[in-house]
Amino acid sequence: MTKIAPLALTIGEPGGIGPELTLKAWLRRHEDGLAPFCVIAPLGIVEQAIKRSDAQVPFKVISDISETATVFDTALPVLVIDEPTADAVPGFASADTANVVLESITRAVELSKSGAASAVVTNPIQKSALYDAGFKHPGHTEFLAELAGPDTVPVMMLANAKLRVVPLTIHIALSDVPKQLTADLIIKRCRITAASLQKDFGISNPRLAIAGLNPHAGEDGAMGSEEQTIMAPAIEALRAEGLNVIGPLPADTMFHEEARANYDVALCPYHDQALIPVKTLDFHGGVNVTLGLPFIRTSPDHGTALNIAGKGIARPDSLIAALKMAAEMATKRLATGA
Repeated sequence: MTKIAPLALTIGEPGGIGPELTLKAWLRRHEDGLAPFCVIAPLGIVEQAIKRSDAQVPFKVISDISETATVFDTALPVLVIDEPTADAVPGFASADTANVVLESITRAVELSKSGAASAVVTNPIQKSALYDAGFKHPGHTEFLAELAGPDTVPVMMLANAKLRVVPLTIHIALSDVPKQLTADLIIKRCRITAASLQKDFGISNPRLAIAGLNPHAGEDGAMGSEEQTIMAPAIEALRAEGLNVIGPLPADTMFHEEARANYDVALCPYHDQALIPVKTLDFHGGVNVTLGLPFIRTSPDHGTALNIAGKGIARPDSLIAALKMAAEMATKRLATGA
């Protein structure tokens, strides 16, 4: 495998399961063949997590991310940020630790943009606690886009070993979807998705499948007109650009195994239409990938799980999958010079 720079892992919400997952992922570094990563966090938060852990994970403070590879085999590398913080209480998200959450993300992005890190992998954050501290962004992805620079258009992709999906609209009421689903939106999302599949996943001619909005993809207008008036013209324009796009397809018949063999990614008009099949196929192994950024970013496909934080029962599968996918994407980019 081509040697890549270390992965930069953010600490996420200190009161959530992120610190626990970080320790468990490092403990499975050999079993799962993980590329070297360092966690970016105040030393106190890491020490607190280790004290609560059944396995006393060895750690080593590093002064530069370049030290990660030499440390990783025998200790968890910790790149310390000196942000003042209150103690993290498992199960409770606090505005008092918001500065730590945001500084960890900012530092990871800086390292990745400079080339010192090959990718950013983010532990989950608790937006409500950040809002209480004055956070102005709708969410994690929008903050990353601002850090990435002007004119950045982030696109969410959820992926596992069986399926990749892109929701064309995200976190809006179902009644608002037809208002936001424009031909321009579809075209932009498809372009970004196709470019990323080429650059980050090594797919030379990505096959994109677009799901219809209405039952049976509108059934020739009998159950809705968006497929004919919005989606079909967008697909025609994309094909004219040379993109390999099919659809709009009935969503109820495009996610079984035989159908999935015909495309590399499914783009769906609304949030749950995309997330239900990917989570059904592999609930614990899903990865959230942000396309359209100048750096690689992956994340576990779950939240902070405050209800189980500190109990030692959180599963690290999704974080491990996110670390592995980030390394695979970085390897593809390095090999192709993208």
